[in-house]
Amino acid sequence: MPLQNQLIEMLAQILQLNASSVIIMDGGTPLLGAIPEFDSMAVVTIITALEERFGFVVDDDEIDASVFETVGSLTVFVEAKLQEG
Repeated sequence: MPLQNQLIEMLAQILQLNASSVIIMDGGTPLLGAIPEFDSMAVVTIITALEERFGFVVDDDEIDASVFETVGSLTVFVEAKLQEG
């Protein structure tokens, strides 16, 4: 399964999104500020889930709002972390 689809699936589970919302998600789908469930606690949960699933560590200084702007920006971030390891 492509990485972006894996991330969409993870977001759907963590944010408890309904299936109709998930079906329309793609790289341009806005996240932070656009999905009510996507709050600061969700960010922490998503970071933890990414670390556990993909086996990398996210440092505090690596995270800013731009990472969680869209599904695509989150995908780019995860791809970069995977290439580091």
